[in-house]
Amino acid sequence: MLISIVYDSGYGHTAKQAQAVAEGVNAVPGAEANLIAVADGAIPWQTLEASDAIIFGSPTYNGTLSAKLKQFFEDANKPAWNELKWRNKIAAGFTNSGAQSGDKLNTLVSMALFAAQHAMIWVGLDLKPGNATSTSSVNELNRHGSWLGAMAQSNMDQSPEETPIESDLKTAAHLGKRVAGIARRFKN
Repeated sequence: MLISIVYDSGYGHTAKQAQAVAEGVNAVPGAEANLIAVADGAIPWQTLEASDAIIFGSPTYNGTLSAKLKQFFEDANKPAWNELKWRNKIAAGFTNSGAQSGDKLNTLVSMALFAAQHAMIWVGLDLKPGNATSTSSVNELNRHGSWLGAMAQSNMDQSPEETPIESDLKTAAHLGKRVAGIARRFKN
């Protein structure tokens, strides 16, 4: 079972998040993660068509997708959308920003809308919000309280070696594992 992770990462923080998603996918028996960085060149459209699920990832810049992931979305019209080649594929998304909010929800909504236009089936997080009580902490899964996808926050003055924090990476891995599990159920 092939799960492709299509992402952009301007500074390396979202790439780190993508790697965590891949680790979650690979934790599911029979699932294989395939990382595709849109900035690396030619997009393997046939691989995406053969994938059982596609997980999208982007930094949140100015409250929305990066220009490179947006370009990928536009470029997908001819090889995928015209014939709805991704119909009924499982889809999900993740994003990272420098600010606590950063309007990350808008980025995930943009991904979900793209997936809907391709007749894909969107999968969100099945985690209740972490860090939501007086006795909780930022070390809990889903500390940003997102339902639509995995969110992470990386301080703008720290390198990808330092951030995003472990709970954000574990949330991303949880999303990857969830998508692979659901894709397996649909495949069966």
